[in-house]
Amino acid sequence: MPTSHSRKVTYSPAYTIVPTYECFNRCAYCNFRTDPGKSQWMTISEAQKLFKPLHSQDICEILILSGEVHPQSQQRQAWFQRIYDLCELALAMGFLPHTNAGPLSFEEMQQLKKVNVSMGLMLEQLTPELLKTVHKHAPSKLPEVRLQQLQWAGELKIPFTTGLLLGIGETQDDWWETLEAICHIHQRYEHIQEVILQPHSPGNQQTFDAPPFDPHQLPRVISHARQILPPDITIQIPPNLVKDDEWLLACLEAGARDLGGIGPKDEVNPDYPHPNYQELQEILEPVGWELVPRLPVYPQFDNWLSGELQTAVKWWRKSLYQTRLVQEGSRNSHVSC
Repeated sequence: MPTSHSRKVTYSPAYTIVPTYECFNRCAYCNFRTDPGKSQWMTISEAQKLFKPLHSQDICEILILSGEVHPQSQQRQAWFQRIYDLCELALAMGFLPHTNAGPLSFEEMQQLKKVNVSMGLMLEQLTPELLKTVHKHAPSKLPEVRLQQLQWAGELKIPFTTGLLLGIGETQDDWWETLEAICHIHQRYEHIQEVILQPHSPGNQQTFDAPPFDPHQLPRVISHARQILPPDITIQIPPNLVKDDEWLLACLEAGARDLGGIGPKDEVNPDYPHPNYQELQEILEPVGWELVPRLPVYPQFDNWLSGELQTAVKWWRKSLYQTRLVQEGSRNSHVSC
């Protein structure tokens, strides 16, 4: 008889679209960007064609993940409008948008709140030392700029995801300082849903010559992070970057409870394919973990959303609940006593 499901780990059935890979930053570890003017922006009609097949794949989240256009660029307004229009299209077609497009102005965040159920921005690391190394050619990676995004998200009541990138030249003390800064802001606004602990994983495009972050260190980092962060912030780890099944399970035992958006491609780490639901279930289920789909907004934040967004979220919560009932019924029918 299979082990009873005593513990839950969540994931978001997600699909990522990229309005543009162009980015004025040149982070040394990046495997995502292209130079400004070197690639076409995604059109609304292209996005529509991508979205249509997703209705039969139980996808609920559309992650809008974009390269950054300089705040002073003449293209900035067109770039922002394209992101807004893509969010609006995703909503109109029945999905729930979550945008991560780098630092935004307060007014841009205020506008995107209307068409997103949640948003995100990685802090990465708050130490200014990285501005001399991996962030030397990345003007928007100023720690104070990124920290301000978390504050503005709190002021605007935007459910938010942030996180750390581990192994890019920071120290262990830098991890704890960054986590404590997240904790401090959350204590004031109570708006941070998740903190991602993402191990640096080398890719083909980067110029940063450093080994991958040792995934064997992750459980210890997670355990300490769990002590720093309040219990209402979920710790997320990307399962495609923790390739060893035993260490993935060790990360869950240490306190991670979410596996992020699982979709066809990890755009930030394209060299590391996502495992699918069945593969993850085969790892988790035998040792008592139940893999549960979630929405890109956690239930405690539903009343922060507009009426239109709340209606969409309510429909999806009912849909996921019914799907789980069907899955549990199917699973139980195969259990013999």
